[in-house]
Amino acid sequence: MKSPARRCPAARPSRAALRLAPIGLALLASSIAQAQNKQNRLDPVVVTASRSPQLLSQVLADTTVITREDIERQAFGGIADLLRSQACFEMVRNGNIGASTSLFVRGAETRHTMVLIDGVPYDSQRTDGASWQSLPLAQIERIEIVRGAASAVHGSDAIGGVVQIFTRKGEGAPQLELGIGGGNLGLAKFDASLSGMSGIFDYAVSAARERSTGFNSRPVTGTPDLRYQPDIDGYSSRSVSIRVGAQLNRQHRVELSGLNSHVEGQYDASARPTVDDRNLNAARALRGSWSAQWSPDFSTNVSIGESTDKYETQPNPYLTETRTRSTAFNGSYKLGGGQLNGALERREDKLENTSVLNGKADRHQDAVGLGYLWASGPLSLQVHGRHDRDSEFGSSNNGTIAAGYQLTPQWRLLSSYGTAFKAPSLYQRFSEYGKPDLKPEQGRNAEVGLHFTQGVHGASLTAYRNLIDDLIVFGAPGPCKGSSGCYENVGQARLQGLSLRGNTVLASVRLSGSLDLQSPKDVTERVGYKNYGRILARRSKTHGTLRAETDLAGWALGAQLWASGQRTDSFRTGARLGGYATMDLDAQYSINPELRLQLKLENAFDRKYETALGYANAPFQFFVGLRYTPKL
Repeated sequence: MKSPARRCPAARPSRAALRLAPIGLALLASSIAQAQNKQNRLDPVVVTASRSPQLLSQVLADTTVITREDIERQAFGGIADLLRSQACFEMVRNGNIGASTSLFVRGAETRHTMVLIDGVPYDSQRTDGASWQSLPLAQIERIEIVRGAASAVHGSDAIGGVVQIFTRKGEGAPQLELGIGGGNLGLAKFDASLSGMSGIFDYAVSAARERSTGFNSRPVTGTPDLRYQPDIDGYSSRSVSIRVGAQLNRQHRVELSGLNSHVEGQYDASARPTVDDRNLNAARALRGSWSAQWSPDFSTNVSIGESTDKYETQPNPYLTETRTRSTAFNGSYKLGGGQLNGALERREDKLENTSVLNGKADRHQDAVGLGYLWASGPLSLQVHGRHDRDSEFGSSNNGTIAAGYQLTPQWRLLSSYGTAFKAPSLYQRFSEYGKPDLKPEQGRNAEVGLHFTQGVHGASLTAYRNLIDDLIVFGAPGPCKGSSGCYENVGQARLQGLSLRGNTVLASVRLSGSLDLQSPKDVTERVGYKNYGRILARRSKTHGTLRAETDLAGWALGAQLWASGQRTDSFRTGARLGGYATMDLDAQYSINPELRLQLKLENAFDRKYETALGYANAPFQFFVGLRYTPKL
């Protein structure tokens, strides 16, 4: 039985989201005009935008890289907690870190963002989208984000964008790293990793454990709730990753990687206080690859991988499991002053769920793709095309064309147009609520961006418009067996908006921030439908972040503001969720070259707010930790 807890008041509307984020971004804009000196900035290599290595400065898609430094600063929690700080991302969570979590990219549904773990597709064919609550922070080296339609490169799911997660990788001399910490709400965390190189081999092994007794995730919010319990809902997680590579010679490299994660979260699903409801989430990804540089102009990569997503509830038994296997061949050839990319891919999905006929369903997709990357002087062009054939619904053809022009050494103009698709999940097709003849959802995305870079100062403005047809909606009447409705291709959505980002240095303070002004609307047109023109559920019109960092007396200090406008919880109830603004504070201090102190205050001013009706978000939390990296 869980422990008693204080009631948490309901979220109240806040105008801070509209006041504070623009103020911070105004500071960024003014500082850009004052830029005088140029400094070299790290230009990382990314692979997600085109499935081949590119410098970030040469990518034409709206792309962001999250580094290991960013991940360590998060201190505790999951990947979703880190991604919500990025432009165009909104997070919805039903309680604690182990509870169901959704991420909306540019207002798109969670299922419209493709998730890759070391190149292996990861999602749930039951919930239709990645189980974000299952993905750990401690095992991750970096994350690449590509916003906008990307099915011409990656296939199904990439209507709103792609998030690729890379596990830890060994480099240089052997390095041991240990971390331990804790805080209020019963928070305790431990992680350890060993990485390095030896001869032709590189290796990285990492393990982590985290738990918290939590908080009351379903407080009384002014309306009766039969599932309300005056208790606290905690979580626990454990994860491990391993990556081993061998550089056989200058031309050939082989690599194996694996990630395994288990997260257990408590939640309220029963009115009986003696029932300890729990959900168990498990994620696994395995991959083997061989990279070959056959000549200065020609390279290939062959990979095989498998991911598993498992969800279980106790004591009320429910179990669903998705297994995805993928095989891919990628090749790059320098041709005509540019680079020609080719891809052959096969993906196999299998769902085990009691609501599916015979308890199992499966399908496969075969794909071929081509891309051409070209640059000459100030002009850059990229064209991608892909043909996918699904064993269930047939074929889908998608393409993307993008252009960039360097107006001046500081200013760059980008534009692109692309199509995308999302295949119906196996649950949407073959469960008691499904229809086998569902069509794939289709997206058409156009965007234009203006980027400024001068020394330590940078800014970008991106305008986008994404039209999604044949949107799959639950609850529509139909011939399925479900009494509460069926899945049907009856919806349409229009996602459009402006995304402003900036970074600068004022005196000794480093500033960065983003402001998103968006209008993700339901534009479904059918007889009797009353929600045309309404903002999609749980999306705000305005949200943003502002971060400040400085170094003082040996301390690295940081503060991050989160702000969001009001939202509608659902069309059915019409309930409103108030806007909010919260603040996080963090600090690090190097006690000596091998030992570092880490402090973090999350929701520092104990703001009470909801991202899903009836579910509280975490109150004020503090974390104190030590990181030890001894010389070996």
